[in-house]
Parts: sequence; C-alpha cells; structure tokens
Amino acid sequence: MKIAKVEAHILDYPLEEAFESASMHFTRRQHCLIEITCEDGTVGWGECLGPAQANAAVVAIYAKSLIGMDPREHEKLWLDLYNRLRDQGQRGLTMTALSGIDIALWDIKGKYYSVSISELMGGRFRERVHAYATGSFRREGVDRIRSVATEVAGYAAEGFYGVKIKIGFNVDEDIRVIAAAREAIGPQCRLMIDANHGYDLLEAIEVGKRASVYGVDWFEEPVLPEQISTYRAVREGQPLPVASGENWHGRYAMLEPLASRAIDICQPDICGVGGFTEMRRVVDLAALHGVRVVPHVWGTAVCIAASLQVMAALPPNPPRREPIEPILEFDRTDNPFRQAIVSRPLEHTNGWVEIPNGPGLGIEIDRNALTHFALRGI
Repeated sequence: MKIAKVEAHILDYPLEEAFESASMHFTRRQHCLIEITCEDGTVGWGECLGPAQANAAVVAIYAKSLIGMDPREHEKLWLDLYNRLRDQGQRGLTMTALSGIDIALWDIKGKYYSVSISELMGGRFRERVHAYATGSFRREGVDRIRSVATEVAGYAAEGFYGVKIKIGFNVDEDIRVIAAAREAIGPQCRLMIDANHGYDLLEAIEVGKRASVYGVDWFEEPVLPEQISTYRAVREGQPLPVASGENWHGRYAMLEPLASRAIDICQPDICGVGGFTEMRRVVDLAALHGVRVVPHVWGTAVCIAASLQVMAALPPNPPRREPIEPILEFDRTDNPFRQAIVSRPLEHTNGWVEIPNGPGLGIEIDRNALTHFALRGI
C-alpha cells in the first residue's frame, strides 16, 4: 500500500454578518481539508486548524516526501515530516499542517483494517458524548448583552450540556454578559467563558473573581499563550479553573504548562496538536500530571469526526464507577459547509452526539459540496 497523491482543499464562504472574538475578526469561513489517495484507491481525510491557505502551502512542502510511502506507518511518517521543518518551527503552521496529514493517514489505516480509529487507538470507552455549544461572538450593530442572552437561551432549550461564551473585550461589559448568560440558561446548564487571550494579568484575575458567583466551569485562554508564568499567576490569583491548549501544538509545547500546573484543563485540538499520533502523547502527558483533558474543536465535520474518535478512546481519568466523561465542543457559528461536506451530518440530539463506528473516521465526504465551497478568486 503506497501513497499516490496528497491534496489540500480550501473551503471558503463569505459571511453575510461578520463576528469577532477578542483576538480575531471573521468575515469569511475558511478551512483546509487534506485528501491523501493511495495507489489502490483508498482515500483518507484530515483537517488543519488555522489559516487555510497558509496550511495548504505547508502541506504542499510535506507532500513531496509522502509520495510512495506506506500510509500505515504513521509514526515513521510523522517523525520524518516533523524533522523536515523542525529548525524553522516546532509550533504553528508546521504542526497544524502535519495534523491534517496525520489524521488522513489514520483514516486510511482504519479503512485498511476495517475498524474505526478509536479501535485502532485501543478501544472505545463510550459510544456517544455530551456536547456544549460554542457561540456568542461579538457582532457589530447589536446589543451584545441582549444578543448573547437570546443566543445561549436557545442552546439551553435545544438540550446542550452547556454553553461557552466569548469575553476578553472590556471587563465591566464582559461581566454583564456573563451574568446575562447565566440568567438566560438557568442554573442547570453549564457555563464556560473564553477570553481568546484578550486580557492582561490584572484584568484576568479581576474577571475570574467577579465571574465566580455565576457558576463558571472554566476560564479559557485568559492571557497570551506564550505567557506560561502569567497563566500560573492567573490560576493562583482567582478561583475559576483555568483552561487552555488549542495554541500549544504538540507535547513539547504542552510540557511546561502541564508540569508547572499552569492550567487545570488541557484543550488540545486534534487538527492542531499533531493529529492522532501526537494527541495520544498529549493525553498521556496530561494524565501523568493529573490534568483533565477537554479537546478543543473548531472546524468542519472532518474535525468533529476526528475529535469524536479521540473522545471514544479517551481513558477515564481517574477510572471509577462513575467516571468523568469528556464533552464535545460544538461550534454553532455561521458555517454552511461544516456539515454539508459529509453525506451524513454529525449533529446533536438533545445535546448528545453519537460517535461514528465505521472504518477510519467513519464519515463519507460529499465531493459536490467540496466543489461548491471550493476557494475561488478573492
């Protein structure tokens, strides 16, 4: 079995209404999918976290060395690709591009052996997971507090386990948004806050102290991801559990925040951490340091499917009669191709998402949708 072709698909959709987090402004939805085709016709799919066109460029660099290789040898291929660009960057695009390739290789391997990726990883601990809704980005020309309250109330009514709202703009207004969200979803629905590294240390500590009365499960990315010591200061200076990890790519980036107890919850993204090959190492590393893993998810149905395979195989930590179960981050922002690219959408039912059990990722790509949403001249 040999690799014959590696191709990046850039999907694009111009938003009718822009939205923003504390660190990014979205006028389009763009995602990069990876397709690896073998000489026998077997196809594997992956996805890269982050800027689609830049990821595609790095994938093109990696692709040349993959032709003619055995896709089942993902450990050998992962190390070879990582070493090729190691001197230029151990994080960022070199890792997000590698993630998409690695996911596609595991998809091929699962199809070759006719088992799901979670079975290849050692077995399935669960067949479905609770989902929480991510949304409430800031939009221009609307009352932010009223808009967020209305939005999250809808998620609670749909049966989602919880909601995650965006903060990181202005401390006083952010607190009012948190209070309005809690009132809108009621006391039973879980509430998480995500600052997208928009605060400095003093602001983050203030927000954590003031938000604690609203029953917040975790405080995500309070400060810049490079500032590990600042994370520790935030964790020590306010009562909320601190979460992060989507921008710490690979085990080397994860080591310091885990070993130094800078976070309470680790959030690796399968499409950015290094794919399944590296995700397994990060999960083990977090377990060694007693840190809970709640994967970050931001992408298309390919990303969702890959994340679900990880969650199926995620060992309970600690193992017990009623273990702590992983929860799926479910993006609810505008993205018409998120589910359109697969023949069977990965949607929730009353806040639960079933984990595909077919070979590989367990999904089938709709090529007509790929064509329809393919990037054209901008």
